Amino acid sequence: MKNLFQKYKHVLWFSYGILYIAWFTYLENHITTNFHVIHMNIDDKIPFISVFIIPYMLWFLYVAFTLVYQCFTNVPDFKRNCIFLFTGMTIFLIVSTIYPNGHHLRPEVYPDNSIFTQITMWLQSTDTPTNLFPSIHVYNSIGTHIAIIHSSTLKKNKFICTSSFILMVLICMATVFLKQHSMFDVITGILMASVMYPLVYKREVVSLLNSQHKKVPKAD
Repeated sequence: MKNLFQKYKHVLWFSYGILYIAWFTYLENHITTNFHVIHMNIDDKIPFISVFIIPYMLWFLYVAFTLVYQCFTNVPDFKRNCIFLFTGMTIFLIVSTIYPNGHHLRPEVYPDNSIFTQITMWLQSTDTPTNLFPSIHVYNSIGTHIAIIHSSTLKKNKFICTSSFILMVLICMATVFLKQHSMFDVITGILMASVMYPLVYKREVVSLLNSQHKKVPKAD
């Protein structure tokens, strides 16, 4: 049992989710009307397209599956991915706490009653248009794609890497076509990912994580 715990103790990294959910729930419940409005002129020119709810919802599986896969296949890859995602998510929580923000982009009247629109309406009835930037949907999508193309087991699979890139792009597009985010949230999400990438995936960090899993040779 002790050996099993030592082998999979990194699973405890998932406990960050408890902190994130608790903090985010607090923000959702307390930031409802009195917030700084996020808006760019380009937001008014982007149409509402409900079919983008498909990639938007796939985001949850995309991020979760990649983390779980790496957790049980390559610990350094898993930890590196966690550091990237969890750091950005924490920055997002701090920003939302210090600078309450939201938008007024959601349509007052939805253009149709398709199944995609109905799912979007359900989502938006449970998800307030607050706590927006940097967009975690955008940031975590980029982070997940980076994790895949740097994965020791997945990076050689061109189909997976290409599919991941396409899904990442569609998810980022979905955030604005569903009126979940302003373009400002997308841009800041991309910028934060651009800053975090060299910090987390530089050679020194990779070597440090890998060294923790190499056996130290016994002295003669």
